[in-house]
Amino acid sequence: MSTDLRHRLLDTALELHPQVALRPEPFGALAYHYGNRRLVFLKHADIVAVARSLGDHASLSATLEACDIDAARWPSFVTAFESLLRSEVVRER
Repeated sequence: MSTDLRHRLLDTALELHPQVALRPEPFGALAYHYGNRRLVFLKHADIVAVARSLGDHASLSATLEACDIDAARWPSFVTAFESLLRSEVVRER
């Protein structure tokens, strides 16, 4: 993903899709989409915390800041949330 696209996603207002349920697991969580019937593994507790908080903040970057995610880890979160956006676990608002 280009730097420009990464910045665009960081500036995007996202939310957990309303048809997605998160089930806590020792590794993070299972995300089940009742509409498209996809099951997605969220493999880290920090990803789960950010996903749950997206609707409370103006952008992905604001959510990462609020969840106290180190800026050095942001690129991996952008990659993860790009994938979650494609699988409809999260959506733009």
